[in-house]
Amino acid sequence: MRFNPSLSSRFAPLAFVCVLFALTISAARAADFKFEAQLIWATTATNSPNPEHKPVEEEVNKKLSELPLKWKHYFEVKSENIRVSKNETREARLSKICRISVRDIDGKNFEFALIGKNEPVLKRTQKLPKGEMLVLGGNAPDANGWLVVLKRIE
Repeated sequence: MRFNPSLSSRFAPLAFVCVLFALTISAARAADFKFEAQLIWATTATNSPNPEHKPVEEEVNKKLSELPLKWKHYFEVKSENIRVSKNETREARLSKICRISVRDIDGKNFEFALIGKNEPVLKRTQKLPKGEMLVLGGNAPDANGWLVVLKRIE
């Protein structure tokens, strides 16, 4: 097979467009903000009433233990990752009645909205640097509570 220069010059623009497209996709992904949202059952009891709940990770337990909360034991009900692009809003369902919404405002500030039973429960706007956690929550029956821990991953 002989090398045909006219054939390769015809495909050069196509190759350039493909490389440019791949770089654009990579740059767009790099601009995404990644969060982990955890629905947490908080209790004074040593065990969760649901055997499927597992104790929270040590990092989350340490953070919650530093806060002035009345509960001593924390169990993860569900965890969801949320990827938010610039100027975008994304939502994650954490249970039948609990959702969290994350909106990028300007690349530094985010709006976090907690929705329970299809009603807004709490809305907060703040910075959340990579590696930091935001804790939102409320009381539940007896000596229990629920929390949503939102951690910025990227």
